[in-house]
Amino acid sequence: MINLTVTGMTCGHCEKAVEEALGELPGVERVVKVSRADEEVVVEGDPDVDALIAAIKEEGYEARAQ
Repeated sequence: MINLTVTGMTCGHCEKAVEEALGELPGVERVVKVSRADEEVVVEGDPDVDALIAAIKEEGYEARAQ
């Protein structure tokens, strides 16, 4: 599992946008959690962490590995 801290999400639409963006990346088996309240994203699989962060930033949010 890969845990990321994500800031800037303010609504359910934000969470859905991040979930969809990450779900399309190679190596992502499942997006386990996207929570604006916890400022956390959890991904299952073996994706490139930098690619995850880049996809989140492309959606307009800040992200970093925990």
